[in-house]
Amino acid sequence: MPQPGSSGRSRREFLQTAGAASALGVFPFFVRASDKSGLGPIVLGAGDHQYECEHDWGGLPAHIRYGNTHGVCEDSRGRIYIKHTVHATSDSDDAIVVFDADGKFITSWGAEFKGGAHGLHLNKEGAEEFLYLCDPNRHLVVKTTLDGKDVWRLGVPEASGLYASQDEYRPTNIAVAPNGDFYVADGYGKSWIHLYNAKAEYLRSFGGPGNQLGQVSCPHGLMVDTRHDQPELIVADRSNRRIQRFTLDGRVLGVVTDELRLPCHFHTRGSDLLIPDLEARVSIFGKDNTLITHLGDGTNYGLRAEPREKFVPGQFIAPHSGIFDHQGNIFIVEWVEVGRVTKLRKLG
Repeated sequence: MPQPGSSGRSRREFLQTAGAASALGVFPFFVRASDKSGLGPIVLGAGDHQYECEHDWGGLPAHIRYGNTHGVCEDSRGRIYIKHTVHATSDSDDAIVVFDADGKFITSWGAEFKGGAHGLHLNKEGAEEFLYLCDPNRHLVVKTTLDGKDVWRLGVPEASGLYASQDEYRPTNIAVAPNGDFYVADGYGKSWIHLYNAKAEYLRSFGGPGNQLGQVSCPHGLMVDTRHDQPELIVADRSNRRIQRFTLDGRVLGVVTDELRLPCHFHTRGSDLLIPDLEARVSIFGKDNTLITHLGDGTNYGLRAEPREKFVPGQFIAPHSGIFDHQGNIFIVEWVEVGRVTKLRKLG
C-alpha cells in the first residue's frame, strides 16, 4: 500500500477489506512445525515447493533500524540488497542495506531515499550490474551502480503530456526489457505506465486509470516475463485485484484474477512466478499463471504497526516485494512499520 505521506483513501479501503475478510475467515494458511512441540522449524508450501521459514533474516547493525521494507534484490555474487524507508529511531538514514548470502551485514548507503524508498530492481547489462530505484515521495527514478553512484535520474515524464505538476507523479516500480527498454509504473500517482528506451529517452505511455481491459488502478509492480516464446509485460494491477498482461509495446493481452488479492510485484525462477500479495500471503504461480501454492497465508494485517513480538510465526502480514535467489530460496520484505525480511529456504 502507499507509504506514509501518500493517499489515505486507498489505505482505509484496504483496512476495511482486510477486516471484512478476516471476519469471514477467508484467509486459510498452511504451516506445519517439524516436531510436536512446535519449537522446530516452520515449513510453508506444498509438494515440490516447500520452504523453511526464517523471519528477521540478516544481521542488521545496531545503528540501523528498518522502516517499512519495500524492495529486495540479489546480485551475481549472491549479495542481498534491502530497500527500506528508515525507522524514526534509527541512528542511520541509509535506506539501502547490503548483506552477504549468509546474512552478514556488508554496507549501507542511500540516505537521500529515507522516507521515499520504494521500488528496487537489479539488471545485468553486459558485464555490469545496475540498480533502478523508485522514490514516489521525490517523484524520481534513479539508475545507480551497485554502490550507489548515479548513472542518470528521471523526474516527471513531461513529454507524456499527462501531468500538470510533478506532485502528480509517484513512481513505484520499474522493469527492464531484454533490449534495454524500461517501464516505469506510476502506481501511486496517475496510474500510467511509461516506456523509455535504453538511453532513458521517453517513448510512450499506456494504461491509464480505470478498471476496463487495458486500464489500471495502482499499477504497483511490473516485470518483463520471459517464461514464454514472446516476452510480455505483466503488471500488478493492485487496486483492481488482478494481473494484466501486455505486449512490450503496450497492447493488452489479457488478465489473471484467480487466487489474487492485492498483488504487489513479481519475480521468476524457471517457470515459477513469485507474487507477494499485500493481503497477507505470498503465492507461486506456474507457467500458465495458475496457482501452485500459497505461502504464509495469514489474517493479521492489523499487526503491521505493532512490535514484531506480536507477529505470528509462519504468517505474513503485508508482503510488498520478493525474489528467488540463485539457489531457489525466497526473500520477502513486508510493508510493516518495523520492517521485516523473511528468508524461505528451499527444501529438497
